[in-house]
Amino acid sequence: MENLSFLMVPFIGCVLLILLHTYFGVHVLERGIIFVDLTLAQFISVGAATAIFLGNEASQSIYALVFAVIGALILAFSKRISKFVYIEAFIGVLYIFSFATSILILDRTPHGLEELKNILNGNILWITGKDLITMFTLYTIIGVFQFVYRKKFMALSQGEHSSFIWEFLFFLSFAVMLVNSIKIAGILQVFSFLIIPALIGKITTKNPVQILLRGWLVGIIASITGMIVSYKFDISTSSLIVAFLSIIFFIILGIRMKQKYVCNQ
Repeated sequence: MENLSFLMVPFIGCVLLILLHTYFGVHVLERGIIFVDLTLAQFISVGAATAIFLGNEASQSIYALVFAVIGALILAFSKRISKFVYIEAFIGVLYIFSFATSILILDRTPHGLEELKNILNGNILWITGKDLITMFTLYTIIGVFQFVYRKKFMALSQGEHSSFIWEFLFFLSFAVMLVNSIKIAGILQVFSFLIIPALIGKITTKNPVQILLRGWLVGIIASITGMIVSYKFDISTSSLIVAFLSIIFFIILGIRMKQKYVCNQ
């Protein structure tokens, strides 16, 4: 158990990630643009890749933040763009562009493949106490902002209200969160934390508070299980957490489908 105590810091990091990402995941599902988070995360990674290419690795966060603002501006126009093209198709093209651009940029660096792997997988196990303080401070600011204006943001997500400024503020806070979380956990784990817990919550209840609570619970269980197994068997932590989250989702989905089938008999 003493050896496992070193997992406490990354576990707290995962909890912080889950708390805010599940909330944003609920909004993403309400908007019906499932891959917007993955696309925005990949777009932000272009900024990080640019910093590496220019030899300014210490300034990755600054470059990523610039691209986060640009990405938020683009997505703030999503409702207007949807009048001319299917928004999912537009987001798909933006994702492909971002991914291809990242590869092209990193291909010109000495350790491009390794850098791309780090962007995708992150390394949650090596998070530090200083990282936790930064995460907690940033997530608290974003969380309080979202809570204060939760009715406005939910009205936007449900299509009851339209405002470019508020759309931009929503996506900007979303993007700023991603700048930090991608650096810590990588794109794959971030995407899974955004979508899977919220999705599990939505297929088990319609109560907004219960959706969050159930999503948080599942995310925390998957995280601690993934980290322990990863530590014991020296396997990629992010991939294991994503796998455990996915397995839990498939099991719960199967149970819900069976329950509905029995009720219809």
